[in-house]
Amino acid sequence: MCHSLFRIIKRSFSLLLCAASLLFTCNSNALNLKQAEQLAIQSDPSIKAFKATSLSFVDESVADDTLPDPKLRFGAINVPVDTFDLDQEQMTQVKIGIQQTFPRGDVLSIKQKQSQYLSRAALSMADDIQLKIVRDVRETYLNLFYEIAAYQIIRETRQLFSELVKITGSNYAAGRVNLQDVMLAELELARLDDRSTKIQAREESYRANMEQWIGDAAWNNISSDFPVLPVLPEHVDLNQIIPFHPLIRAESEKINASKQMTEMARQEYKPGWSLLLDYGFRSGNNPDGTERTDFATAIVSLDIPLFTGNRQDKTVSSNQQKMAAARYSKDDQLRKMKRIYEKNQHLWVRLGERQLLYKNSLLAAAKNNSEASLKAYQSGVSEFDVLMRAQITELDVRLEDLRVRVDRAAAQARLLYITGDSSNES
Repeated sequence: MCHSLFRIIKRSFSLLLCAASLLFTCNSNALNLKQAEQLAIQSDPSIKAFKATSLSFVDESVADDTLPDPKLRFGAINVPVDTFDLDQEQMTQVKIGIQQTFPRGDVLSIKQKQSQYLSRAALSMADDIQLKIVRDVRETYLNLFYEIAAYQIIRETRQLFSELVKITGSNYAAGRVNLQDVMLAELELARLDDRSTKIQAREESYRANMEQWIGDAAWNNISSDFPVLPVLPEHVDLNQIIPFHPLIRAESEKINASKQMTEMARQEYKPGWSLLLDYGFRSGNNPDGTERTDFATAIVSLDIPLFTGNRQDKTVSSNQQKMAAARYSKDDQLRKMKRIYEKNQHLWVRLGERQLLYKNSLLAAAKNNSEASLKAYQSGVSEFDVLMRAQITELDVRLEDLRVRVDRAAAQARLLYITGDSSNES
């Protein structure tokens, strides 16, 4: 019995390892992390929306630095209403003219600068959205990878437990083991089935999340290779890196745009003016028989900002408050990003220590304990429940090792968002 049990376990593991490699994907069409990132970036509408907004502000900046369209004036004045004869009265004129308005102070150049700042802010937001999408896709893909790999590990253990159920059933029929061993084997097998079902449910949930970014490709097989992320930069100085992050750049450009709004409000203290040029045609003759002389008119109009307390002063104050709000928003984003980086940096380091511990010690110890328990059970010096606990412990250690590696990679993905990972720049 002991030798047959050992052969069955060894054969079961060999067959399952081959099956796992085929099921997990030895498929040339398997979706890897890099492909998922590129698909998500190419299909995301919010990136395109911010880029289109940026281009719209570029065009708007050209229009902002252009004078308002002149107004053409045409009409007749002082027409006698008894005859409507244009020759009858000397005061009657047919007028044609043009009027041009000139905005206050430097409003045009200031508006142009504001549109340029808003254009750069929108472009920076597009870069930030791209980084966030890459971060979120990486985290979701890593969790999906974990569930698929965990399912394969559990299936390997289930095959072993299935063989143990058969063997203990046969041995119980032969009177070599008690009923409790059979029931224990069946219980652990059922628990593994339950864990497999939970894992499949989580896998489907992560695939559904991926679908929002990459569509139907989320349901493809994924690569069996552990996802590899770009290397983190060494000796990170947050005070040097974070101010150049796209999100912070966008906030800075919004502050600059707010400054221009304040400057435009200050221009309201200056007078605006307009120029009017008219030419009046007169028909008919003077009493001495000579032709009536045409008239020319030139008028300059000025705004007089005398009562500034309820309009100009309040407008300037309002825009100053908006500029202060923009600064506070930037400071808040800086604070949040520093906190996120520091939190994930510590997590990444500790998970690295745990990863080495599993690699150098725990995995081997769990495997050795499992093999020792098997030999002890084969030799009749150990109970069946000890063997089962050893097998479950090895399963848990393997799953926890996988979880640690995935969680560390997810922390790395979050750190790469802060440091401005540029591996997917379009």
